[in-house]
Amino acid sequence: MASDQREALAAASVAGGGVWAAWRDLSRQQQRRFGGYAGYFALLTLLFIKPLSTLMLHASQSDLHSHILLVPFISGYLLYVRRGQLLTAYRSSVNGTVMASGIAIAALAAGIEWRGILSVNDGLALMALAYVSFLGAGVFLFLGSKWMRSAAFPIAFLIFMVPLPDAAVNWLEDASVIASAQAAAMFFNLSGTPLVWHGTVLELPGIVLRVAQECSGIHSSWVLFITSLIASNLFLKSRWRRIALVAFVIPLGILRNGFRILVIGLLCVHIGPNMIDSSIHRRGGPIFFALSLIPLFLLLWWLRRRERRNAPVGGL
Repeated sequence: MASDQREALAAASVAGGGVWAAWRDLSRQQQRRFGGYAGYFALLTLLFIKPLSTLMLHASQSDLHSHILLVPFISGYLLYVRRGQLLTAYRSSVNGTVMASGIAIAALAAGIEWRGILSVNDGLALMALAYVSFLGAGVFLFLGSKWMRSAAFPIAFLIFMVPLPDAAVNWLEDASVIASAQAAAMFFNLSGTPLVWHGTVLELPGIVLRVAQECSGIHSSWVLFITSLIASNLFLKSRWRRIALVAFVIPLGILRNGFRILVIGLLCVHIGPNMIDSSIHRRGGPIFFALSLIPLFLLLWWLRRRERRNAPVGGL
């Protein structure tokens, strides 16, 4: 059987769910390459088992990084749904292998060199970056750049296993606090509520609110950003529409935080200052996150509808 015919049959078998049939229809060389990467993946994971275990424990105890526990499963699912599109013409890419290995070695060396200086979070970030980069190097080595291009998003999505560095978290929190206070002030003015606003302090009748880092909503905004990336990749084909959906998350996250502050402030003004300790303040984050998904998915629906309307006759 010719190589092109074998690859076409493999793709068709995988698309139809016949994974084992697709494996049998691969050439012996292709089976060796795929099997080699499977062994490489297992060995690499075993070598990194200690930092990976610590990372998972760290993520389970962190509000900001709890999404890390789901990243490998999401990446695996994205590979699964693309199984019929993945190329089987494997050929090693030296340039890609060297580049990814260089990043991994640099991250690993920095983590070892600065072990006593870095925080636990930053140390785990470097170890996770090294692990993900070594995974990418293995893809380039065993499966090649063409396969990597066909699986670019699921593989690149693994970068979300890397915790945000402390400096980045602090910067994002500070920026979010300022922007959220501005959005809240706008909402209070629109509602006709008397307000004296200076910086991150909002003086309302009977209570003074200070927008602190805990109110930045950075975790919800980060998860919303990741959600928009997944949704844009799964449901949109146009690059500019994907960019538009992801970019929409920035003002959406700010407005969501501002709206949450508005709701808490109005409750304090009209019911009583004790509402600052209510569950809507302490545990209301998931509610407002769910509300922010509504405009996000409405925009996704509109963009997808426009994309389908503008698609040529006979196009997908």
